[in-house]
Amino acid sequence: MNTMMIIGILIPFVGTTLGSACVFFMKNEIKPLVQKSLLGFASGVMIAASVWSLLIPAIDMSDHMGKMAFVPAAVGIIIGMAFLFAMDKLTPHLHLNSDEPEGPHTKLRKTTMLVLAVTLHNIPEGMAVGVVFAGLVTGSSEITIAGAIALAVGIAIQNFPEGAIIALPLKSEGNSKSRAFMYGTLSGIVEPIAAVLTVLLSQFVIPVLPYLLSFAAGAMLYVVVEELLPEASAGEHSDIGTIGFAIGFIVMMVLDVALG
Repeated sequence: MNTMMIIGILIPFVGTTLGSACVFFMKNEIKPLVQKSLLGFASGVMIAASVWSLLIPAIDMSDHMGKMAFVPAAVGIIIGMAFLFAMDKLTPHLHLNSDEPEGPHTKLRKTTMLVLAVTLHNIPEGMAVGVVFAGLVTGSSEITIAGAIALAVGIAIQNFPEGAIIALPLKSEGNSKSRAFMYGTLSGIVEPIAAVLTVLLSQFVIPVLPYLLSFAAGAMLYVVVEELLPEASAGEHSDIGTIGFAIGFIVMMVLDVALG
C-alpha cells in the first residue's frame, strides 16, 4: 500500500477529526440555520460523489454488456440500500435532535447512540474510498489516482461539518470538551478501517468491482435520503438546506471532473 493511497484513505478521517475539534473553539451548539446548511451541503457532496465517482465508473466498466451495462449499477444500488436498511434496523442509534432511539431496544447511553448513528453514516463512505482505491490496485482504467483523491477530499469536506455536528451537542449535554472531541473523532474511525479492509481484499474485487462501486453509492444514497435530507428540511429555513445541497453538489462535481 503506497504512501499516496494511505494519505487518500486517511483524508476523510482527518475531516471528521478537524470538525470534532470545533468543540474547543465554539462555545455553543451549532445554530439550526447553520446546521441545516451543513446537512444540505453534506447531502450534495454525497450525491455528487455517488454519481461521478462511483456510478459512472461502474457503468463504464460494464460497457462490454452493451445495453445491459446498467445492470451492475442497478443491482449494486439495491444491495447497498438494503444493507444500510438492515444496519439501520439492527443497530441501536439516536439521530441528532431526536429523543426517540431507533433499532433494537437497548440501555446504551444517549451519547453512545448518537455516535453509533454517525458511525452508520460513515460506513458507506469508508467503503466508497476503499473500493475506489481497490480499483486503482487492480489497474482499472476507469479510475485514476486524482479521481480517487478527489473522492477522498470530497468526503473529508462533508465529514468536517459532520464531526462538528456530533461533537458540539455532546458538549452542550454536559460532556467535557475532550470527551466530546473523542466521541466525534471515534465516529469517523470506521472509515479508514473499512477502506483498508476493502483494499486488502482487492484481489477478490476485480470481477465484481462495478457492483461494489454501485453498492457504496447505494449505501450513501440511503444515508442522504433517509437521514440527512429530512433533517436538513425539517421545520423552518428548509430553503437553507436546499442551497447547501446545491453548493455541496457543485463542489464535489468540480473536484471530480477537474481532478478525475
